[in-house]
Amino acid sequence: MDSSLTTVFIVLAVIVAGFFGVAAMYFFFSFFSLWLQALLTRAGVGFADMVGMYFRRVGDRPHHYRMITLAKIMLTQAGLKIPTKDLESHYLAGGNVPNVVRALIAADRAGIPLAFKQATAIDLAGRNILEAVQTSVLPKVIDCPDGGTGRMTADGVAKDGIQLKARARVTVRTNLERLVGGAKEETVIARVGEGIVNTIGMASSYKEVLESPDRISKRVLDRGLDSGTAFEILSIDIADVDVGENVGAKLQVDQAEADLRRARAEAEQDRARAVAREQEMKALTEEYRALLVEAEAEVPKAIAEAIEKGRLSIWEYYRLRNIQADTEMRSSFATSAAPAPMGSDGKAAGRS
Repeated sequence: MDSSLTTVFIVLAVIVAGFFGVAAMYFFFSFFSLWLQALLTRAGVGFADMVGMYFRRVGDRPHHYRMITLAKIMLTQAGLKIPTKDLESHYLAGGNVPNVVRALIAADRAGIPLAFKQATAIDLAGRNILEAVQTSVLPKVIDCPDGGTGRMTADGVAKDGIQLKARARVTVRTNLERLVGGAKEETVIARVGEGIVNTIGMASSYKEVLESPDRISKRVLDRGLDSGTAFEILSIDIADVDVGENVGAKLQVDQAEADLRRARAEAEQDRARAVAREQEMKALTEEYRALLVEAEAEVPKAIAEAIEKGRLSIWEYYRLRNIQADTEMRSSFATSAAPAPMGSDGKAAGRS
């Protein structure tokens, strides 16, 4: 019985030893080539460091340790001394380690001062640090305005009312010191477009701009449009300037039409007031005429009352009637003796 238990323990020990042996051989052959490469390049990454990174899941799957080790080898070969722990911490913080390493090497080769902490800060801020370094070495040309926004030209109006349409090409270089917190390309494009429109608006005539388009570039550059941005403007070149429409004349025509409409409205108001006043005077005339008729109706009553009370005799009444008849007759003679109005043919109206 004791011999059987001993046999079982021996078998289990052999199985466990075999398992650990296989695991050790797996780890050895998995890490051996990379460990040998790190050893030969004196990168300072040991076998235990690789195993630790494997279990800490530092790097991309399935070989978590390979990315950090290769990055350390690249830095060592480039003559840059960055601790392995700093690379691990940057990866665990969500950074792009290969991008940062390539950017550090490119900046060192180009003689651009770039510290590891600054590079990792730029990377964690969401900026492409490698592209920024490349733009610092090789300046970038951007169009103003950007055709992707739907506008192909920056339109300005000179003082003489003529519209000019300009396109510019801006050469910029990344400013690594202002990359974190600095404005992007959109801000540079907007500022340059604003400067072009402002410069065109300051010109007395559109001919001045057409004669010397470089005047726009000089004035825009003097305004320091790259302040607060992640770029340094090297040059602004005017690619094209076209003459647009006569905005001043168009505005004058629109103003004249507006004045005409306003004058017509005021004239219509005056006419309406005149018509209302005419109707009011007609109504007032009819009212006074009614009062006159009413007063004339009282005259016979007053005469009859005067005769009855002896204030007016019959002969005086008849004399008054004769005078009234004589006045009416003279009025009728004067009306019949007046010349007839002339017609359009030069003849008196109402006569053949």
